[in-house]
Amino acid sequence: MSKIEQQAKADGAKGDPSAMKDMPDGLKALMSRAGKDKGKPPVHLWNPDFCGDLDMRIASDGTWFYLGSPIGREALVRLFASVLRKDDDGKTYLVTPVEKIGITVDDAHFQAVEMARKPSDQGEVLTFRTNVGDLISVDQDHPFRFELEEGTAGLKAYINVRGNLEARLTRALMYDLVAIAEEGEGEHEGYFGVISSGIFFPICSMAALNAFEAALA
Repeated sequence: MSKIEQQAKADGAKGDPSAMKDMPDGLKALMSRAGKDKGKPPVHLWNPDFCGDLDMRIASDGTWFYLGSPIGREALVRLFASVLRKDDDGKTYLVTPVEKIGITVDDAHFQAVEMARKPSDQGEVLTFRTNVGDLISVDQDHPFRFELEEGTAGLKAYINVRGNLEARLTRALMYDLVAIAEEGEGEHEGYFGVISSGIFFPICSMAALNAFEAALA
């Protein structure tokens, strides 16, 4: 356990970040602005020293925890989310101009909780809202990524939000997405996928889809 966590427990924080008196200075300053700031800080431009890991975790359902207790203050969660960064080492950090603090992420950084379909000059655009209020339109810069879930072989869909941060579609949205998927044409013939911003995003081959459907029959 880090000195930060030891002191937080000694102060009786018990998972309530608003009571963390000895958080690093950069995070304390950040917390004091919860609910006030708008926009995303330029964390990709900051290169502070690594200050160690914090017992903070983003669960697979998108819930944030500190010292094992959920963080109930939505403004604080959104503020922490605004300074998230996943580096090339595969780890996720809270980054301020003066500190870089490691946290744990069980699956994705965010949850995509709502989907909208709207027409554009490039064809239909799929836009998603995350659990922390981001609006992401799926395109070349914010592509889909699909993978099978370990153990269940269920399909999981992710969207690139910014940098290396991703949002995972909820199970309900995953069903909605599959419902509008179709077989590709031309160079994408033989693949099952979805189109957004004029780009075809393959989910799987038609052969794999047919085999799956046959197994369920």
